[in-house]
Amino acid sequence: MTTTGIRLHAPAAGWSIAADVVVVGSGVAGLTAALRCEAAGLRTVVVTKARLDDGSTRWAQGGIAAALGEGDTPEQHLDDTLVAGAGLCDEEAVRLLVTEGPDAVRRLIETGARFDESEGELALTREGGHHRRRIAHAGGDATGAEISRALVEAVRARGMRTVENALVLDLLTDAEGRTAGVTLHVMGEGQHDGVGAVHAPAVVLATGGMGQVFSATTNPSVSTGDGVALALRAGAEVSDLEFVQFHPTVLFLGPDAEGQQPLVSEAVRGEGAHLIDADGVRFMAGQHELAELAPRDIVAKGIMRRMQEQDAEHMFLDARHFGAEMWEHRFPTILAACRAHGIDPVTDPIPVAPAAHYASGGVRTDSHGRTTVPGLYACGEVACTGVHGANRLASNSLLEGLVYAERIAADIAANGLHARVPQPLPYPEIPEHPLQTAEARFAIQRIMTGGAGVLRSAGSLTKAADQLQRLHTDAREALAENGKTAEAGVDTWEATNLLCVARVLVAAALLREETRGCHWREDRPERDDSAWRRHIVVTLNPDRTLAVHTTDTTDFPPTTFPPQAPQEQ
Repeated sequence: MTTTGIRLHAPAAGWSIAADVVVVGSGVAGLTAALRCEAAGLRTVVVTKARLDDGSTRWAQGGIAAALGEGDTPEQHLDDTLVAGAGLCDEEAVRLLVTEGPDAVRRLIETGARFDESEGELALTREGGHHRRRIAHAGGDATGAEISRALVEAVRARGMRTVENALVLDLLTDAEGRTAGVTLHVMGEGQHDGVGAVHAPAVVLATGGMGQVFSATTNPSVSTGDGVALALRAGAEVSDLEFVQFHPTVLFLGPDAEGQQPLVSEAVRGEGAHLIDADGVRFMAGQHELAELAPRDIVAKGIMRRMQEQDAEHMFLDARHFGAEMWEHRFPTILAACRAHGIDPVTDPIPVAPAAHYASGGVRTDSHGRTTVPGLYACGEVACTGVHGANRLASNSLLEGLVYAERIAADIAANGLHARVPQPLPYPEIPEHPLQTAEARFAIQRIMTGGAGVLRSAGSLTKAADQLQRLHTDAREALAENGKTAEAGVDTWEATNLLCVARVLVAAALLREETRGCHWREDRPERDDSAWRRHIVVTLNPDRTLAVHTTDTTDFPPTTFPPQAPQEQ
């Protein structure tokens, strides 16, 4: 593995913690990995950007998919996942997910998660792309909040060391290029302040997504692609980043709405809600055998086409036939969000439009969550395990976080990484790496929404690439001329990370000259298996340019993952 030598401009670490494993992120993937590592006797530290329960997991409404119902099988779950993935899933990765998934959910229940039941059995529902009811949910539409609650309570009950309000900066490595921990900045709260380090021979990235690269998203404000950017700077491979899933039914708050938008779960359609236009016409009927429950990319495209045809800003989701009692008991969170914005779904259709939701790609890993950097692991939305392919099947994300987090913990324990005492190379105090200004965040979001949103073309993507390159070049030229970069801080680090992942996303989307899954090229409307049943893999060169290449589906995951066991000192 060749490191890039690139680090964020940041002060030197003023304090340090020693551990066997550091887990970065506190969603379902991060806390599951941490609990399993701690149970294996490993000294585990959890680092999270806000509070323990403030990540993306708590916002998950619909549920977690697993073959838990009568008559359902992992093979059927596998088939639905492969169809949704549009030819780019790694079948073996999916098979691991669906076969290990049911027991992983049962262990989650043993940890303390309480799912909704009916007559003593799990109450299962359907979502888009699923041919069976296999979605377990909690609190009606508050599944993520319940999972987060259970895992956070388990972590605190075990007295695990946590560092909250901490933005991870960069990976530390030793002279052989192996993982030696991370640097991080604690944002004025907690035991530590300022920049410090956790020294550990194993690092698990579970930092979530990058939805904040777009103006409107369902992701919380902390989802700025920090894990993907860190991995790229460390020399890791990133794959499939062009496949950003836009959730079809996000509450429409106006054409200029920015930031995190309220989600209207797919489970609402799973329970019988219909998509209609302003005239009350069900436009998804006849477009797919599952109509409103088609895979998300198909529903999002159906909504966008109807909007274009009618020159409309949004469509409607009609669930008035549910009645007040069902809304109040099955979807209380969504009901409250709608009413907070002056919409009562009991009496009125809900205005909806697609918004950025989930990154199907990420840091490339093998079946044990190992990246191409020895000792660096990734799981959850930050990772690309090969499970999701070109489009994630609804409610597979929480399951992937569970299953692959458990596999990571088992791999770390089995390979004895904790036996190696990390010796990190000196961290440069002022690396020559220009930071973006805090204001650049909004420029990046506007560029990405305009050029790389739901609808893309060579023209829109080329324009976006040029605009992003100008931001990158301007910062470098300012550094060269003035001898200094934008002031180091959370806002500028996040903006710099957003620019990094935006450039990768646009480069991959421009290269993929076809429409597949949630990558929709208006100028290339057909899927092309002869040329593009391939993955686009990106690395960062030491000069900060992008190295982009493609790899056949038979070479995913790559066969060049380094051994993770400690070497002789």
